[in-house]
Amino acid sequence: MNLDKIIDFLGPISVLNNKGLNNIEIKGVSYDSRKIKPGDIFVCIAGEKSDGHNYIEQSEKNGAAAVIIQQDIKNIDIPIIKVNDTKHALSQISSIINDFPSSKLNLIGVTGTNGKTTVTHLIQNMFEYSQKACGLIGTLGHKFESAEKYQGSNYTTPQSPELQQVLKTMVDKNIKNTVMEVSSHALDLKRVSGCNFNAAILTNLTQDHLDYHITMENYFLAKSLLFESLSDNNEKNNKYAVINNDDEYADKFKNKINKSIKLITYGINKKADFFAYNIQFSTTGATFECKTPAGNKKINLKMTGAFSVYNSLAALAAGYAEKLDLDICIKSLEETKSVAGRFETVIDNPLTIIDYAHTPDGLLNILNAAKKIVPSGGKLVCIIGCGGDRDATKRPQMGKIADTLADKVYITSDNPRSEDPQQIITDILAGIKTLESNKIIVEIDRKSSIETAIRDADNKDVIVIAGKGHEDYQILKDKTIHFDDKEEALKAFEKYRK
Repeated sequence: MNLDKIIDFLGPISVLNNKGLNNIEIKGVSYDSRKIKPGDIFVCIAGEKSDGHNYIEQSEKNGAAAVIIQQDIKNIDIPIIKVNDTKHALSQISSIINDFPSSKLNLIGVTGTNGKTTVTHLIQNMFEYSQKACGLIGTLGHKFESAEKYQGSNYTTPQSPELQQVLKTMVDKNIKNTVMEVSSHALDLKRVSGCNFNAAILTNLTQDHLDYHITMENYFLAKSLLFESLSDNNEKNNKYAVINNDDEYADKFKNKINKSIKLITYGINKKADFFAYNIQFSTTGATFECKTPAGNKKINLKMTGAFSVYNSLAALAAGYAEKLDLDICIKSLEETKSVAGRFETVIDNPLTIIDYAHTPDGLLNILNAAKKIVPSGGKLVCIIGCGGDRDATKRPQMGKIADTLADKVYITSDNPRSEDPQQIITDILAGIKTLESNKIIVEIDRKSSIETAIRDADNKDVIVIAGKGHEDYQILKDKTIHFDDKEEALKAFEKYRK
């Protein structure tokens, strides 16, 4: 596509150093000057650690055909286009170059603090059970059908050039439906501003990422951008939003939705379009009855915990909005065991569960679920840590939750990043009142912590290893190493218990 055609889509701009824009063929776009190839547009992004405006000369040497800026720079020999927001421009150009793939897809966005990964997988399963292809993009990576392995997983929501390329591949593979996790960072940093969403789903909103957003109000405003975007390009008038009616922020999200958008609610406590009642939990799953617009349904999950009920309701509401057969949707829910790293059982005796819970609400939910399935005479054992260079205010909260709900707590490292692991642990301990040596065990080394917990557990105990879930790495101050909670738990079981 010629550069002048791309510029037509960018809105208010200033063209500097005009070099015959209609004769310049654009082959790609990047925000990384090192990845620029001849014929690419280089978009200057000002990030936390570096500013793309400082790397324009390098991009020119690598063959950049044009540069998009939002700050004044010295003149160079290639076309310069100045815009108000280069992040937005990057997303728009990525979509343009890939021929607007999201407009050719039924794109479903799932946002919230917890539950995004599970809900996207449940929705993908529902489509496939209904004999409809559905792609998936999220924390674990992307894949074009559920049976495939994940590809790529650097971000919950990929950067816009990579995201639009994946969406284009969905179109090329004739996949009509795509469900995607949409993070608050992706929304705030305009990674998805080039996407045309057909639906937005809210799981919940609880404390997380305040190191970035600073306040819960900012966090909410970032998440709400997904729902506001539904009003754009609503020419088919078939867009919809699914809201957790029990969430504290439910009404605020509803107020962000245009009246032309269909609204569907779900919940357990407050009456909703999809309302679960008579809920029973066991070690093998959860059963409940569900009031739906299509009548009452009985659902038997192989997943347990209140969060699994919420996740299932969110997916079921989406299935209904997509006009899928609800009985087929329920069958797909009932046959789903778990998603990798989400309340995943890795050892049966003692029952050992790994979970990605890394927020106060996430930890509260999984420990409450685990406590309900501890056999008489058994203990709930919890292994927790907190990530470095992230919201430190949640650390004592998570310590308090673990201390309150678990009978034994191992406090260890998660991904310390540039922080001192001991300081992170000290922050967690600040929330713990009963520092009894037989209940609270501090062990910085995560491997040793997992080994000790499994070695010393009784067969009736339930062990929850929280924080990393599916991750197969640990980020330290100067390097990233291979580390997988599931692998370490299985090794400890082989070493001490088999």
